[in-house]
Amino acid sequence: MPPILEIRNVTKTWMRERTGETVLALDGIDLTVVRGEFLILLGPSGCGKSTLLQIVGDLEHPSSGAFTFTGQAGGRKPTTMVFQEYALFPWRTVLDNIAFGPEMRGVVRQERYESARRYIQLVHLDGFENRYPHELSGGMKQRVALARALNNDPDMVLFDEPLAALDAQTRRVLQNELVRIWQATGKTFIYVTHSLDEAILLGDRVVVMTARPGRIKEIVLLAMHRPRALTRPAEVQALERLENLLKEEVTRALAEEESDARHDLDPIPPPRPRPPPRPRAPSRASPRSLRAADGGRIGSRSFPPWESWWPGKWWCGRGRSVP
Repeated sequence: MPPILEIRNVTKTWMRERTGETVLALDGIDLTVVRGEFLILLGPSGCGKSTLLQIVGDLEHPSSGAFTFTGQAGGRKPTTMVFQEYALFPWRTVLDNIAFGPEMRGVVRQERYESARRYIQLVHLDGFENRYPHELSGGMKQRVALARALNNDPDMVLFDEPLAALDAQTRRVLQNELVRIWQATGKTFIYVTHSLDEAILLGDRVVVMTARPGRIKEIVLLAMHRPRALTRPAEVQALERLENLLKEEVTRALAEEESDARHDLDPIPPPRPRPPPRPRAPSRASPRSLRAADGGRIGSRSFPPWESWWPGKWWCGRGRSVP
């Protein structure tokens, strides 16, 4: 099969705004993607898989290097992306969500809804055309997102861990659905995952990446016939090979994450010295206490006893009088 995408010496560098440091995310990626294949990007967390996918999808620009699409026709964007989040419009029905891409391109109403209904049938959502996203399960929402991506008629569909948030049973069903849709459409699928099982069940080739900075460690060809089962000898052997390739990279990635976490911790400032205590102002004594201390006299003035200037008996509010 002819190539559809050529990636040559792509490098991506990020800058941490807080510290001003530069982080090399991808380093010297060279990859050729064949038209119509199901390609898996597999690697430890933080190795740049999603960054490479975003560069191919024109959501990020490489710091150096280049990538080219071959056989692109009609001025259409050659890629579309399916994210882990469903990213559906909650105020649109299933049919309107799937027809959104052609609507933005100015396709007439009848044509865009006809194509949307074809993809609704393809993803087995017949009867749910007029439902809203909040009325669907997680697996159904992801199928709507896939149908919306396919309705843009791309040459290549990019998947950024689209099944990671689903339960195991739903994930297994949708893995089979993805293979069926890929075979029915003939599109090129590039799929990012952390799962070794998913890589074995879905991929034609698996691109194993190193820990940061991300480089291609090895490309593993999976020639087993479909549908695949993880209990067959060929699949078990391929699974062990991928596990051995990733074991060292995952260990190194964890060590780097721990080192980065220690480096990012702000140093604890030394305790501030406590200021010296402020001198306390002398308390104002009452005339009575001063008179008691001075024998009834303050300086040269004499004060009469308090009974003579007290205003007499008054009601204190509790049923008794105070002289």
